[in-house]
Amino acid sequence: QVQLVESGGGLVQAGGSLRLSCAASGRTFSTYVMGWFRQAPGKEREFVGAISGSGGTTLYADSVKGRFTISRDNAKNTVYLQMNSLKLEDTAVYYCAADRHRTLVPARARGEYDYWGQGTQVTVSS
Repeated sequence: QVQLVESGGGLVQAGGSLRLSCAASGRTFSTYVMGWFRQAPGKEREFVGAISGSGGTTLYADSVKGRFTISRDNAKNTVYLQMNSLKLEDTAVYYCAADRHRTLVPARARGEYDYWGQGTQVTVSS
């Protein structure tokens, strides 16, 4: 079992930046693809981005490409989501997730992810 704990959410003005962190338990963190998803009120949870176990491969949703960056520190069992140029439509609860079946190639589908954090709220104001 892997436990994931997100942090770093908050209130930010449009155009600002935030960095989310997700700390994972367990000894096999570096073997998991890690993903970030978000869910806005009244909407389905959607893919934001993902990173391979080594950190060498990343994948992003078109809506965040060029603004968000995913990275990981396997020595700290932590994955990050750096969010720049935030827009009102980025407001959502952000979740990190772990895919224990993949190491090399990140997946977009939320059904591929086995473990989820509790989420952290990001609110972008005008």
